[in-house]
Amino acid sequence: MTSRLTSTPSRRSVVKAAAATAVATAAAAPALAAASPAAALEQGAAFLHGVASGDPLPDGVLLWTRVTPAPDALPGSGKGPATEVGWEIAEDRGFTKVVAGGLTTATAATDHTVKVDVRGLLPATAYFFRFTSGGTVSATGRTRTAPAADAAAPGVRFGVVSCANWESGYFAAYRHLAARADLDAILHLGDYIYEYGTGGYPADEYVVRRHEPAHEITTLADYRTRHGTYKTDADLQALHAAHPLVAIWDDHEIANDAWAGGAENHTPGTEGDYAARAAAAKRAYFEWMPVRTSTEGTVYRRLRFGKLADLHLLDLRSFRSEQASVGSGKVDDPERTITGRAQLDWLKSGLASSDATWKLVGTSVMISPVAFGSVPAHLLGPIAELLGLPKEGLAVNVDQWDGYTDDRKELLKHLTDRGIKNTVFLTGDIHMAWANDVPVKAATYPLSQSAATEFVVTSVSSDNLDDILHVAPGTLSLVAATAVKAANRHVKWLDMDRHGYGVLDVTAERSQMDYYVLSDKTRQDATASWTRSYRTLNGSQKVERVNQPVR
Repeated sequence: MTSRLTSTPSRRSVVKAAAATAVATAAAAPALAAASPAAALEQGAAFLHGVASGDPLPDGVLLWTRVTPAPDALPGSGKGPATEVGWEIAEDRGFTKVVAGGLTTATAATDHTVKVDVRGLLPATAYFFRFTSGGTVSATGRTRTAPAADAAAPGVRFGVVSCANWESGYFAAYRHLAARADLDAILHLGDYIYEYGTGGYPADEYVVRRHEPAHEITTLADYRTRHGTYKTDADLQALHAAHPLVAIWDDHEIANDAWAGGAENHTPGTEGDYAARAAAAKRAYFEWMPVRTSTEGTVYRRLRFGKLADLHLLDLRSFRSEQASVGSGKVDDPERTITGRAQLDWLKSGLASSDATWKLVGTSVMISPVAFGSVPAHLLGPIAELLGLPKEGLAVNVDQWDGYTDDRKELLKHLTDRGIKNTVFLTGDIHMAWANDVPVKAATYPLSQSAATEFVVTSVSSDNLDDILHVAPGTLSLVAATAVKAANRHVKWLDMDRHGYGVLDVTAERSQMDYYVLSDKTRQDATASWTRSYRTLNGSQKVERVNQPVR
């Protein structure tokens, strides 16, 4: 079916419908997760891993699911027959106004995952979608297309997350975002899964729940199994069913501190060829995530949300040079790169040619320079552990843009030389929340210029400072945060010890990040509360505190 109806739901009706969808999905997900695969398969093929959508365009969206055609067709097993799967997308939850549909075949070659790139839809419109196989119908998902490329969109709002380690805690942050009816999409900035063996991170005595497989993942079957485990989580399923996802990877989708030719968490002698491991990880990622597959095998790409915002998404693992050794002096080497030449040129060209009010850049690691040498000695060790640094008191994190200063210098110079305003970097990775100006010269800031701003979201569950120290939140981190701010005057705020998510609200006048924190990541029923808000005004290039979240 390829017909499209001409009626368009009002924004108010869409919001009300989305709220109903989110509540219904969240309520149903635990029951779905609790059912055993055998019980679910009694009626035939089953959709045990939920439904998802992603990469919204003005006229389309990517739909995703995974079908389990037989009890032994588990993720990564390579088993199970080819299975026909139907899909349909409609303007209403009852599917009385179906606008498109079709059939596809799920096979073991793609781990029985299904991806459908639907086009011909209306811009800035909510849709509902589902899949069928035999007599089985999947859960219903809700998605939304982007505004028309030339539309003067009044606003766009993203949920922003990163760093969800299965063994460190539950994904309550996803549940709270799924229940919101006001989001256009979810932006996931990396570390959607973690590759460690059970008890490797965190230590065994602090594991909240054990993932599968139990060993460190290195093969295609391993990565498929780990993705499949994650997508049995009820809160993650609810998030995917409620909102389209826009995602990039960081290192843990492959291996810790990954670079183009290897990773800190890869031993060639015992774990095989790194290129084969990385290829397997990326293949599983593209199979299991609602992300358009790139012919280059990368996730850097660009999405547009009317004339309001262009979203530039980066891949900072596939092309980077190996991280510099501490004290080697190589962080400033112009031959070293975090982006690769082609990606940096692509980003610079896209920023310069953009006619959008806001230039949003999804970067998996922090671009703002940060020195940690002023932190009290008794906190240097735990912070170094958190950031993956040596514990002797290193001043920079060489895995971030701080370890590749020539690329950063070139990019920031491009912004200032071209007079490119309203560039906002959106970042994850380090399990802390930050609000930063991005200075051209940090040593002389604020007397020198700010080229952009940066909002960093904390982790969904991955350990941060209080977890590493095993103390109550705020016990020691306030001291460390105060020291970091004193040594880095462009850092306006940081929270080193809480978990949660962000909500980015963009209008023509400002971009504002509202930061939310969880009551307890080890509880599946954790509550969420607003803690801080920061914004950057159109043309200001600086962040300022706001006393309340966007309503």
